[in-house]
Amino acid sequence: MYFDKPGFANTDKVIELALNTAKERKLKHIITASNTGHSQKKLLAYKSDFNLVCVTHHVGFKEPGLDEMGSDTRDYLSKNGVKILTTSHVLAGVDRAIRNHFGGVYPAEIMAQTLRIFGQGVKVAIEISIMALDAGLIPYGEEVIALAGSATGLDSAIVIEPAHANRFFDTEVKEIICMPRNKKA
Repeated sequence: MYFDKPGFANTDKVIELALNTAKERKLKHIITASNTGHSQKKLLAYKSDFNLVCVTHHVGFKEPGLDEMGSDTRDYLSKNGVKILTTSHVLAGVDRAIRNHFGGVYPAEIMAQTLRIFGQGVKVAIEISIMALDAGLIPYGEEVIALAGSATGLDSAIVIEPAHANRFFDTEVKEIICMPRNKKA
């Protein structure tokens, strides 16, 4: 499915399509990008027997020391079985620090920009799948579904078999379930 525009308005449809695909393909793991927890809470309302993993921005992403997901939301999601991963992004991290300090562009940022050809949501879905695998929150060698978006909400979903970050190029995107046709709002 293709959405006319990226963004929050697509969130409910992304969840519906992702859950239908997970059930059809008998996939057990769903990874969602959600910084405030809003999209994850929406998905949680439909939860059945899925391993739900929520990947947030790292603490300090917006401003030093700030955790964008409040402790009440974090507690609520955890109590409802959601595994939460808050860590540096696999396609940013130290490369971004070097760019911010010295200028220039570095390999991980080139990779991230290349993936954005498919839209921010698809790029983030790939990234969070690898991060969840590296954290041991999903099993190696299995297809999973990853949901992400372009700023707020969800607008993209993929079926992916992620590889660990140190074997990034072994990652396989099996299907694009949905994404925005027009990438800029």
